[in-house]
Amino acid sequence: MEYISMRRLMTAIVASTLAASIAGCGGARAAERAQAEVQSDTQAAAVASVDEQEAQSDATTNTTANATQSTFTSSVITSLDAMTSDGAIDTSDLFTERDLAQEADLVGATYLSLESDKDVTITDEGVYVLVGDVEDVTVIVDAEAAKVQLVLDGVTITNSDWPAIYVKNADKVFVTTTEGTQSTLSVTGTFVADGETNTDAVIFSKDDLVLNGLGTLTVNSTDNGITSKDDLKITGGTYVINSASDALEANDSIRIADGNISITTEKDGLHCENEDDDTLGYVYICGGTLNINASDDGIHATTYVQVDGGTLQLSGGEAIEGTYIQINGGDISVSAWDDGINASYKSNSVGDPAIDIRGGNLSITMAQGDTDALDSNGYLYVSGGTVDINAQFAFDFEYGSEFTGGTVYVNGEQVSEITESMMGGMGGPGGGMGPGGGMGGRGW
Repeated sequence: MEYISMRRLMTAIVASTLAASIAGCGGARAAERAQAEVQSDTQAAAVASVDEQEAQSDATTNTTANATQSTFTSSVITSLDAMTSDGAIDTSDLFTERDLAQEADLVGATYLSLESDKDVTITDEGVYVLVGDVEDVTVIVDAEAAKVQLVLDGVTITNSDWPAIYVKNADKVFVTTTEGTQSTLSVTGTFVADGETNTDAVIFSKDDLVLNGLGTLTVNSTDNGITSKDDLKITGGTYVINSASDALEANDSIRIADGNISITTEKDGLHCENEDDDTLGYVYICGGTLNINASDDGIHATTYVQVDGGTLQLSGGEAIEGTYIQINGGDISVSAWDDGINASYKSNSVGDPAIDIRGGNLSITMAQGDTDALDSNGYLYVSGGTVDINAQFAFDFEYGSEFTGGTVYVNGEQVSEITESMMGGMGGPGGGMGPGGGMGGRGW
């Protein structure tokens, strides 16, 4: 298996290859954006290689860290040791083996050196290695029902009004960063729509999107950072995202297994919402490091937020917001000025809102004022883990609370029950399951 180095890449690119691989479109960007169909003599080999890999991956979808050997034996595979099998979200089929492989198989790959003012359109399945420091370039994937892997090997793309990567049509697209490289994708002006499609992110995908690799990717956006209209997965790599709107956005799910993610955003750090189907829109995290500084929510989901592992530092108006929020593991540090963790009615399919803390280490520091560290419009459960709260108001719940395990501190003092916080400190009615009983209407 061959992996990328800049030296080998530059020696592999020759003028004749470029002429065969890229067709440019000139003229002003306001004019019709001509597309360049990418083809090469190595295409068939790349497709065959990818087909074989994905077939094996689909047959051996990862549910544990032991699933690490197949066509990706030379790659770095993310561990899924922290994954919980009996949580709110079914974790049995969240990541494929190819999702978790951090290095691309370059046998038969197509090498592309980008040129300013020339878009590239990829129409066939395969692995494509991208290099270049360019302006006004969009890499467009328009490959129906195909799996396409874009390998960023030190790419810089600066656009004024169009995504740097735009997935119009595909089965799944992988964006993989090469070890030891730094890539930067930026949009500096107002995004322009593509017909009825509001292409409002630096990486904008209408289909499944996977981010992985061993390199660093910086994304700067005047709107959203990275958007998938389907599932968005991150399994490795280092990411620095600066955005005026949501940093990471998806319709159906955001799934994070590993990676080092730093986000500064004027809106939400992670935002997952499907306006057409309220059974979708969840966030799942079982590893990685997230440092989120958000003006609105650190993590926002329509249905579930489940944290099984990882290190999370979350600063925002609300650090975590969803209908059902379950913490099974991980180290989570929260700083907020509205609610630290808020469960509210966002999905009719989920049932009553709940905060369900079963494990992990959770530290919450709240700003002064009318703020709540743990605020549930339904139920509040603590059955494990350590919760350390520094706040004027620690707990707020609508229907009831249950404290059956774990350790809870409020302003430096260990507590033995969870009661609603009243003005001036702890107090008020005791816990209990409240009306309706059960686990938030989930039938548990």
